[in-house]
Amino acid sequence: MPDRNLEFGKFGAQGVKGHEAVAAQLDRLAGFVATPVTAHRGLMARLRYLTRTDHARAAARDAGLTVTDRTLKAWLEGKRQPTAQNLDRIEAAYRTVRRANVARHLLARLNRQGRGTRVEFHPLNQSQVPRPLQRVIDYRTMNVRRWDRIVQAWSAGDDAALDDVWVNDVVVDLGSQWGEYEYVTAIGFAA
Repeated sequence: MPDRNLEFGKFGAQGVKGHEAVAAQLDRLAGFVATPVTAHRGLMARLRYLTRTDHARAAARDAGLTVTDRTLKAWLEGKRQPTAQNLDRIEAAYRTVRRANVARHLLARLNRQGRGTRVEFHPLNQSQVPRPLQRVIDYRTMNVRRWDRIVQAWSAGDDAALDDVWVNDVVVDLGSQWGEYEYVTAIGFAA
């Protein structure tokens, strides 16, 4: 079994860690608001999402948005604008709450009652690697049946746990060449 890559990119290979590509794909499936938080429309959409119910407000407070109700009301009415630091807090709280809200539904769709979801591994980009040092890495697919720990780590925002689960529960099932897929161009799946 190969070890983890210690000097990725030393000869010019390009890619991202597999768990980062999985997190990005799960974020796309979660359906975040596309308008940036710095735009008025994006700010209002996030604030409405975080304040529409008492449960949402409590989740936003737990996620780090600790401003007073008076301040939130002023932001929603447009009387005041949040500072750059508060915009970052609003974005972080929104992403945390949205992930927690969609995790259960996304998990059910990915597990598909035990049938799992087909995952595509797009190999890393070796176009900048000198020809004699390039490896033959094929496009691979596999069916992932256990998404529980992956979605749990993603919704918690724990990169280390997501990396550990992705490598130890999924990538090693690719066989003896699993180390070739630690870094990838993209990971594709749909739910």
